[in-house]
Amino acid sequence: MKTIGMIGGMSWESTALYYRRINELVRERLGGLHSAPIVLYSVDFQPIEALQRSGDWRRAGAELAAAAGAVERAGAELLLLCTNTMHKVAPEIEQAVSIPFLHIADAAAAAIREAGLRRVGLLGTRFTMEQPFYAERLGARHGIEVIVPGEEDRTLVDRVIFEELCRGECHDESRAAYREVIARLEQRGAEGIVLGCTEITLLIKQADAELPLFDTTDLHAERAVELALSPDL
Repeated sequence: MKTIGMIGGMSWESTALYYRRINELVRERLGGLHSAPIVLYSVDFQPIEALQRSGDWRRAGAELAAAAGAVERAGAELLLLCTNTMHKVAPEIEQAVSIPFLHIADAAAAAIREAGLRRVGLLGTRFTMEQPFYAERLGARHGIEVIVPGEEDRTLVDRVIFEELCRGECHDESRAAYREVIARLEQRGAEGIVLGCTEITLLIKQADAELPLFDTTDLHAERAVELALSPDL
């Protein structure tokens, strides 16, 4: 079994989900007392969030690239960035390491294609919904059309992520509001919904939507375990 490298802490609430899910999957597949060999670099999210808000993606990329290098030196054989938004700086991270980097959008795309869908709604931070790095990855590389919520809905989705979910808070009124956002995306032609923020799974489950939901946290973790247990990379 290969050692899985994780850059987390953005926020630690979802990184904890990654850790649990990866170990659950390894135990399911290998049995006994097996668990996953993991190297985790958990950052302080406050400075990273400040760089996001100020638009200093160059510095944010440099800091996460340094973290990636530390993870590789610690023995990781493949790498996960446990956040959707910071995949904006994925190229910088990939350049900093020689081990495989598992892009979260690729994990989502594989599940979407397997389900036979071509048009999905995207929920995430304002950065993920509004900037092209995520939707273009799904479109150009995988042929998947992306629909994002309207302006007011994007503001709502982003606010709930940063002010509630990243703080470990889940409120019924926010869940109801997200359901309404999903319904409006369905009305606009979405065939499924990408939970394109690793914290959204804390709030929204498949029972909250008629459309299929693609939980990027879970899909990313599953892909990591598949590769960690594979004889080839």
